[in-house]
Amino acid sequence: MDIKIITDSLSDIPLNIISEYDIEVIPLTIIFEDGEYKDGVDLSNEEFYEKLKNSSSIPKTSQVTPLQFESIFKNYLNENKKILYISGSSKATGTYQSSILAKNILGSDDIYIFDTMALSFGCGMLVVEAAKMARQGKEIDEILRKLEYMRDKVDHIFTVDTLEYLQKGGRISSTKAAIGTILNIKPILTVEEGLVSQLDQVRGKKKVVSKMIELAKERGNNLSDQVIVISHANNEELLLKLKEAVEVELKPKDIIISTIGATIGTHAGPGTVAMFYLR
Repeated sequence: MDIKIITDSLSDIPLNIISEYDIEVIPLTIIFEDGEYKDGVDLSNEEFYEKLKNSSSIPKTSQVTPLQFESIFKNYLNENKKILYISGSSKATGTYQSSILAKNILGSDDIYIFDTMALSFGCGMLVVEAAKMARQGKEIDEILRKLEYMRDKVDHIFTVDTLEYLQKGGRISSTKAAIGTILNIKPILTVEEGLVSQLDQVRGKKKVVSKMIELAKERGNNLSDQVIVISHANNEELLLKLKEAVEVELKPKDIIISTIGATIGTHAGPGTVAMFYLR
């Protein structure tokens, strides 16, 4: 029985990889003042950041509903396929719970749901590996074992350009955001136990890249045999600086460039730059 790999738009997987491995990406909904948009369907990443720049308020995101999952799961079950839905962190989004509800409604043993406890391409790395293994004809149990191994190894290191979006989303207090803005503090963040957490901080943009590299060396040890993913939210200038530093300092096997989409961009804000790898 074939295995269909499904994820959602929180995973920020580049379109060429989605196409290559036939990954089904379910869009979350982005809610602006003038209406609702399906992430990556009604709104490209470029259109999202342009709209965000001109918006008087920060948009909101809405999770995938159980009804949406039920419909999509049914389609693939009818095609006699096993389904593996790989979710972003269940602690950061209700979409995971929606998928569980849909599975319970359908009552099928051919639906498997995996919580990566990761965000953006931290989740995407696991989705891509599962898709590669499914293409190779691996059994579902072997894929799940590999995902469990990777879940404990995946690391996120990222920074935001402004603290406004984290504060509005309830990730940090308004007092901390105000002080950080005044002192030009740039936090260096990660994801721990499924939630955003602060690793370090620097004063000013110029020190951001060197601190991210320093932390990657500490946390990742030898990354020379790794593929490192670098993502950005409409910040190509800082992305290129980080890419150059990664090439020189970490010497990875390969670098994949990704864009942070509307779902993560709504909560992190424009200017965010991130790197992902396995520890």
